[in-house]
Parts: sequence; C-alpha cells; structure tokens
Amino acid sequence: MTDALLTKTVLDLQNADTSNQIITLLENDEKFIYLSNFEGEQIFTRDQEDDSKLAAGIQIGIQRGSLPAEHNCTPYKTIDVLGKTPQQVVDVILEDVGEAANTGSLIVMCGLSGTGKGTTAAMLKDTLPNCVTWSNGNIFRSITLLAAVFCEQNGCDFDKEKALTDENIMSFMKMLRFEKLESGWDVVIDGLGISTPVGAIQNTDLKAPRVAKNIPTVAQETQGEVISFASAAIEKMRQDGKNILLEGREQTVNYIPSPYRYTLTLSDPSLVGKRRAAQRLAAATAQEMTKATPAQLNDELVTSVLGLVNEQMATDAGYSENESLCSLL
Repeated sequence: MTDALLTKTVLDLQNADTSNQIITLLENDEKFIYLSNFEGEQIFTRDQEDDSKLAAGIQIGIQRGSLPAEHNCTPYKTIDVLGKTPQQVVDVILEDVGEAANTGSLIVMCGLSGTGKGTTAAMLKDTLPNCVTWSNGNIFRSITLLAAVFCEQNGCDFDKEKALTDENIMSFMKMLRFEKLESGWDVVIDGLGISTPVGAIQNTDLKAPRVAKNIPTVAQETQGEVISFASAAIEKMRQDGKNILLEGREQTVNYIPSPYRYTLTLSDPSLVGKRRAAQRLAAATAQEMTKATPAQLNDELVTSVLGLVNEQMATDAGYSENESLCSLL
C-alpha cells in the first residue's frame, strides 16, 4: 500500500469516491489484485448463469405465446464508464431524455454487474422529477404467493407441475392488476381469497418461506407473462407523467419499448472486479471503525484497518501468504 491515506471523511461517504480512493491506494497491492480478480470472476460466472436462466425463461414464454419470437426494440446507446464520474454518465442520459422528462419517460439501463447501473439509477432518481424505479421482483413474488396458496387449497405442498400449468399461470395473471391508489401506483392481488395491494404485504407475506423458496421456479416459468405485465404497467405510469428507471438484462428489457436505452460498459474489464472488491473493503472497514473510540479516530487508523481488512478478504478468497485480520482497536 502507498503512503497515501484513506480519510475517514471519504470512507464515510460509502460511494464511488470511496471506491475510487481505495482502488488508487491499493492498485499495486498483490493481495488487492488477487481479491479483485476473484471478485471479477465471481461476477462473470454469476452473470453467465443468470443469462442462461433468463434465456430459458424467455424461450418458455415464446413457446407459450406470451412473448413474440422477435423483439423490435430501439438500439442501445453504449456508454463506456471508464474515466467518467457517475455524474458524467448521468449527464449523457439527461441530455438525451431532454424535455421528455417533463411529461414522462422510460429509461432502460443494461450492463454487466459492476458497471455502475445502481449508482447511475440512484442519481437519476434524485435528479428527474416524478421519478420511480421499476422492479419485476414483487410481480414474481405475487405469482409465487398465488401458486403456493393454490397448492395449499388443493391439499398439497408446492408442486410445480400442478401449480404452474398454462391454465393456472393465465389465471394467476388475471388476479393481478396495476392501479393508481391513494398511496400511489401499485400492484393489486385479487384472487384465491387474497385481496390486497402488494405494498401492504411486500415485507410480510411476500417474503415468507413459502414464497422465497419457490421464486426461482416460478420466475423461470413466468418470464413472458411478467414482462408483458411490466410493460403495460410502466406505460400507465409514463402516461401519468412519471419518469421510470428500469435496470435489467437485455433478454427481458428488450421487450419493453422505450427510445432511451443504454448499455453501460467498462473498456477495462478488470475494473469490474476492482470496484466490487473496493465496495466490500469500504463496507467492512467502516464496520471495523465503529469499534474505535473518538480519541482513536484518525486517517492513519482508517488506512491501517483497510490494509488488514484487505489481507483478510484476500485470504478468505484463497490468497495464501497473508496474516489474518487482527484488531487494532
């Protein structure tokens, strides 16, 4: 590690500035390089696995007729985020959207994990008027809840073959509608004895074990239906003057129309792993620093703790020539 310091002020930000300073401090540290490579390989593997599962789900949707075999989406604009601040990436998108931001728009963002989609979306949400983010997660959870209740009402444990027939999936989708309520736009479940906005149960029933353990199965079988539902819901909000941010894989968002489509890339792929490693190091270092007394707090201690956390994480990832994390506090 260099003689430079990670300041407590920058550590407390827990944002891109924190990650960038950690990367600069540790860029020549062999343990950090090892950890970064490990994180990058993990991200690449997960992305490939996710792509494979999504492709299978899309094909099921096409075969069932809930999705067309071909999509006709507007081409994506590629933004290489290398050397750009998050604000510079946001500015590119805002310039394209222009006056549409005042009447309602859909901004679609794709890209591999670690390219900054989450940071970009957060900044756009803070900048654009009437801005919301869209996730398909609660749609999948709602269908899974209905499938689980169906099985319970038919006296059996969750059974994919019984619950997820074409007829049942069509029936479950008819039990979902997207409405503007007093609390705002929300999905409403109305069927099998359930009648509630999703917002009222998203942290209870929709996170119960009978839902959580069966979501992967339901998601693969219902990709097409959920994409179609999401497309219609998003258009309702856009016509209501909302700006909607949609992050996702191209396989799914290709079917949701918008002229504002972006793929975030990194022309230096090693930065994907470095960013993820830096994010983990920042969070763990901040947690360790909570053990310090006010009299102990200084930038030298922060930097020392960062070094030890880096050693421990590299060791956990398989690096073999490190000492384990010991407490300085």
